[in-house]
Amino acid sequence: QVRLLESGGGSVPAGGSLRLSCAVSGRTFSSYAMGWFRQAPGKEREFVGTINQNGGYTRYADSVKGRFTISRDNAKNTVYLQMSSLKPEDTAVFSCAAAYAPSMLSDHYMHWGQGTQVTVSS
Repeated sequence: QVRLLESGGGSVPAGGSLRLSCAVSGRTFSSYAMGWFRQAPGKEREFVGTINQNGGYTRYADSVKGRFTISRDNAKNTVYLQMSSLKPEDTAVFSCAAAYAPSMLSDHYMHWGQGTQVTVSS
């Protein structure tokens, strides 16, 4: 039984920053690669970024590369998404997820959080 809980979403002006957190229950957090996805109204779920088990490897969608940073603290069972230079098109529900290996594909993730709303105003 693995549960994920996102926090840190909110409303921010364009150009601003937010840091999302995802707390993961259980004793096996360090065995999971983690991913962040987002979904805007009427849009497909979109890959944002992923990080491997020890944090040594990260990969990002081209749309967020250079603006977003994924990190993790295995001692705290938490993965983070630091978002800077936010744009209105970043507005979406952001969800974190756990997988056996870092991946861009949502089908590879077996555990999902409920999501947190990020709204970027112009």
